[in-house]
Amino acid sequence: MNAPTHAPAPVIPPSPYSSALGKSNSESHTLSVLVDNEPGVLARVVGLFSGRGYNIESLTVAEVAHAESLSRITIVTSGPPEAIEQITHQLERLVPIHRVTDLTLHGRAIERELAMVKVRSRGDNRMEAMRLAEAFKARVIDATIESFIFELTGAPGKINDFVELMRPIGLVEVSRTGVAAITRGAAGM
Repeated sequence: MNAPTHAPAPVIPPSPYSSALGKSNSESHTLSVLVDNEPGVLARVVGLFSGRGYNIESLTVAEVAHAESLSRITIVTSGPPEAIEQITHQLERLVPIHRVTDLTLHGRAIERELAMVKVRSRGDNRMEAMRLAEAFKARVIDATIESFIFELTGAPGKINDFVELMRPIGLVEVSRTGVAAITRGAAGM
């Protein structure tokens, strides 16, 4: 009788992303990118990040100047400062890009996000959810006998805090827009 043979466990090579995403000196940065509003621009910008193994933590895009056909892309990413600087310089070289600003380096940028948070709760948990929503200035935009959907705007940290407080109460689902950011003061991009 033959004994069963076991193939050696397959060797899984390390992800090319793991080296780029080392957390030792990783910083979060918010980049604002002014681009031509045309097909393929977003794919090129995102490809620059993925091709170098960097994650995009938040991404928002909207047209900001209709007559000039310009859109603004706001990207939140993390990495070592030198890698963020390299990405910024490479973005500046893409043809449909007019300007790249690292809002994190400008310091006084204002960041906001919109979230819709669905919570299922009854009894005391329902009252606690309403009390916390009031404290966070979240609006009820839908309600049933068993659930609420709250709308909340604010800094990403505020939204994170609200979501974490809703987890033990009965968090079901979260939908977030991503970060929109702008520098303070009179100067524009």
